[in-house]
Amino acid sequence: MATEAVNGAEHAEEAGGLVFHPMDQFIVKPLFGDGPVGLFTITNVTLWMALSILGIIGLLVLATSGRATVPGRMQSIAELAYGFVRKMVEDVAGKDALPFFPYIMTLFMFIVVSNFLGLIPSAFTTTSHIAVTAVMAVVVFVAVTAIGFIKHGAGFLHLFWISAAPLPLRPILALIEIISYFVRPVSHSIRLAGNMMAGHAVIKVFAAFAPLIIGSIGLGLVVTPLSILAITAIYALEILVAFIQAYVFTILTCVYLRDALHPHH
Repeated sequence: MATEAVNGAEHAEEAGGLVFHPMDQFIVKPLFGDGPVGLFTITNVTLWMALSILGIIGLLVLATSGRATVPGRMQSIAELAYGFVRKMVEDVAGKDALPFFPYIMTLFMFIVVSNFLGLIPSAFTTTSHIAVTAVMAVVVFVAVTAIGFIKHGAGFLHLFWISAAPLPLRPILALIEIISYFVRPVSHSIRLAGNMMAGHAVIKVFAAFAPLIIGSIGLGLVVTPLSILAITAIYALEILVAFIQAYVFTILTCVYLRDALHPHH
């Protein structure tokens, strides 16, 4: 099937048809040369993750180093981000979760900066790769589980035992709770990667129709303006999605942390 699809694409290209590959933008490539991608190969993912880290340092460290009484634009953004995440942690997980605030703040900033950098034309969206989001989700899962057992010991297992339910239903509900608990890192990672990948793929699809006016003036006069309008609308939506997905990933982390700190139903 894959061979037939490739052959079909090649025949379409030879015939001068409209062929585009919206998923090509997610291919991991070596930054230098054209060799295979190994464990220590510097890739486009490495570059854009490094740029995300540099952006976070510039915003949270350099922009706030002066600590002006009347903050500038960058300092205001940094302070707003700090206050936003701190309030989220305190409201969702409680004040006893504040010692874990630095990690959650780092997680939020990395995701939101990576998402927004991915909106730059020709940029690489690192959070569209399940390998990146899965690592973050698994680290959250392992850390939260470890915190639960360290703080409560075997009492952490009360998270799975719903004492408010009728006694005959408790074992069944406990099994459901255990399954849903171990599914957390899967849903946590796929939600972010899937949303970021889908939005960028749709933009690429509409972008493929935008230059149609060059080859077919009659059809292009209709399709090209509609494509440009669609790209603009979806891009605006992606700006919102970039923030919302960072927020959702972070607030779910806070919810999981709350369960670890307060496992009793």
